[in-house]
Amino acid sequence: MVAAVSTVLQDLNSEMSGVVSKVGRSLVQISSGRRGSGAGTVWHSGGLIVTNAHVVGRGSRRTGATAPLRVTLPDGSVHSARLLARDSELDVAALMVETQDLTAIELGESTNLQPGQWVVAMGHPWGVTGVATAGVIIGSGSDLPEAPSTGRDWIAVDLPLRPGYSGGPLVDSQGRLVGINTMIVGPQVGMAVPVHVVKRFLRKRLGTKAVRGMEPTP
Repeated sequence: MVAAVSTVLQDLNSEMSGVVSKVGRSLVQISSGRRGSGAGTVWHSGGLIVTNAHVVGRGSRRTGATAPLRVTLPDGSVHSARLLARDSELDVAALMVETQDLTAIELGESTNLQPGQWVVAMGHPWGVTGVATAGVIIGSGSDLPEAPSTGRDWIAVDLPLRPGYSGGPLVDSQGRLVGINTMIVGPQVGMAVPVHVVKRFLRKRLGTKAVRGMEPTP
């Protein structure tokens, strides 16, 4: 019995390690000057990155411009980024870096998430890069008591999403994106923007190609 349990744990460790390694190839770090840094997720290999609106900043009251954005890729290279779209209510933003052949994350499904389902969040808490934490879904939808605002969909997770996880990927047990980490609302309750909300945002602001696969801009 002990040997069987040990084998199961070893298999689980191996699978989770594989998921973290896979997702880490699509995890970036975003710096917005005085606001510090957060995480981002490669949506398309041509340079499209999604993150939280609060990671890129609010922009100047006078000009509307945000602080210069810089993205550190998984290989350690640093690139200037251009803000394509931002929605503070959804807390979602889209950036573009002028580089090719990035590893885009595999997209999952967020409309049928079940309480108790295992998920993994990745980010850069307190500046420590490429950290992963695992937990379970508490609930999803628009009527969650933990939700910071009503009338829109959220994912609530049993995870401590500390500062630095914001904008990073929340993935299922197969490493498929189900949400974008956003905030913590309790000692062990984190919130994420569902991937179907992100798709809707990109479709509305950037067009259908942003969802199906966006070609790099000239």
